[in-house]
Amino acid sequence: MNVILLERIEKLGQMGDVVTVKPGYARNYLLPSKKAMRATKENLAYFNTQRQQLEADNLQRRDEAGSVAEKLNGLKVSVIRSAGETGQLYGSVNARDIANAVTEAGFTVSRNQVVLDRPVKTLGLFDFRVRLHPEVDSTVTVNVARSAEEAAEQEKLGRAILSVAAEEEEADRIAAAAAAEAMFEPEAAEQVQAVASGIEEDPAEAEAPVETAAAEDAAPDSGNDDAESDDTEPKDA
Repeated sequence: MNVILLERIEKLGQMGDVVTVKPGYARNYLLPSKKAMRATKENLAYFNTQRQQLEADNLQRRDEAGSVAEKLNGLKVSVIRSAGETGQLYGSVNARDIANAVTEAGFTVSRNQVVLDRPVKTLGLFDFRVRLHPEVDSTVTVNVARSAEEAAEQEKLGRAILSVAAEEEEADRIAAAAAAEAMFEPEAAEQVQAVASGIEEDPAEAEAPVETAAAEDAAPDSGNDDAESDDTEPKDA
């Protein structure tokens, strides 16, 4: 279906663009929310006569959204949820939950204004965009915790708080990884790999022939000595 955009739509087009969209997307979202109109000859003619007014209205709304964005940007809100020791939520946090938390903080937003790719299913701090206008976004931080006290602690740490056992397990994992990495220096690791692949000889094997050859060079030649002794011995008259 071809429609005329009445405002900027991310990844779709700017105001006044005629774009092709799926019929369901147009009927269920663009047309009812007055973000677009069907691209008929009558509507195209109407849009051209109203374009200046539509652009002026859009500019006013954008300026108003920009003023709100300055206050909203960087807002931190908490959402309290039950979770296990590993930080996995018993459920999830969705766009409606985030919109409600932001609204409780004094900024009226709807769930459709929260840009959420997937629900949050773990404890922690998460940044989300709130679209106040097609051309104006703000970023809010959502602190998902099991209690207000835990939320305050997570804000200090900048990460999720797990159980003592989970924290110790994570620390052990990091320590084990560091120890395994420290076992081989980069140069030694490269040499081992080269020997294993046959690119280089094992240093221990390469030195053995050199030492044997040196020993042979240093050993006296007994045959030659005997010959010299026979040649130099005085003969009887």
